[in-house]
Amino acid sequence: MRAYLVVTAEAAKVRDLAKSIAVLPGVRMADACWGTGDIYGVLEFKEWKDLKDLVLDKIHEMPGVTRTETHVAVEN
Repeated sequence: MRAYLVVTAEAAKVRDLAKSIAVLPGVRMADACWGTGDIYGVLEFKEWKDLKDLVLDKIHEMPGVTRTETHVAVEN
């Protein structure tokens, strides 16, 4: 399954966070961007628990992350 992640982050931490998120298991890519979201990522997972563990337990805990939005793809 696939999901798209939008991260809002503290300004001075965006680039470092994008790099840290990009190397997490299950993250296919994460880029620092201009616009309403600071980091956009593509996540792939087999079980809902994997998505929960990645977003809630790993990404939410990163210093500098202030908000996330997770959009689950209907079809791959």
